[in-house]
Amino acid sequence: MGKIYTIVNQKGGVGKTTTSINLGAYLGQFGQKVLLVDLDPQANATSCLGIDRHQVENGTYEVLIGAKNPLDCVLFNARFKLSLMPSSPNLSGAEIEMIELSDREKRLKTIVQSLISRYDYILIDCPPSLGLLTLNGMIAAQDGVIIPVQCEYLALEGLGQLTQTLTRIRQGLCPELSIRGVLLTMYDGRTNLSADVMTEVQKFFQDKVFSTFVPRSIRLAEAPSFGMPISVYAPDSSGARAYRSLAMELLTADGVKFDPGQE
Repeated sequence: MGKIYTIVNQKGGVGKTTTSINLGAYLGQFGQKVLLVDLDPQANATSCLGIDRHQVENGTYEVLIGAKNPLDCVLFNARFKLSLMPSSPNLSGAEIEMIELSDREKRLKTIVQSLISRYDYILIDCPPSLGLLTLNGMIAAQDGVIIPVQCEYLALEGLGQLTQTLTRIRQGLCPELSIRGVLLTMYDGRTNLSADVMTEVQKFFQDKVFSTFVPRSIRLAEAPSFGMPISVYAPDSSGARAYRSLAMELLTADGVKFDPGQE
């Protein structure tokens, strides 16, 4: 059975989409069949992989409202070694349209469960909010959520709200919801602040914090404008090395055998 992870943080600009794309691409490079589900109406993951979000006619929105079969809405990129269920601005209307549905919080869970036999990993990229779409993403996270945390002071305040939300979901809709790991992003070893945030996050989440952390990287920031994951755009950059390391850390912890030299 494949793994389903949701990348979530209600704060924007922390590296959710960057993590979803680049973790997925490196898992693919290590021989895993990977599906990335873009659950964000901003469709940043879709755009970052070179797809015009305004041209998407078969994607997450159509699947969520039941207009399309999930398999008809998956695109495979052989160069990136990654499959994508793209998003579009239409998805912003899904929360309103889903309100009347009895299973509105679990629609995505049903969808990804129908696909998981075809993939080793499904990664869900959530919007920077705590609305119905993100709730769907978290409930669909069969194997836990991955929380990127930017190494800035305000990021710590947002974490408190997110953990409260996770607790409420466990108490109600999804008792099995777990935190798979916390990923420190935009780490700058030249500043005391980054070190302080790392210490605080490790103190709060303890063994849930990934050993890998992602440094600030110009190449990581540039890659989306070229429509490529960092594994293709700048494979020798510090950002590429970090996400390659994260993929290896995740695979090892998941008990998946892989060749570290395979790329």
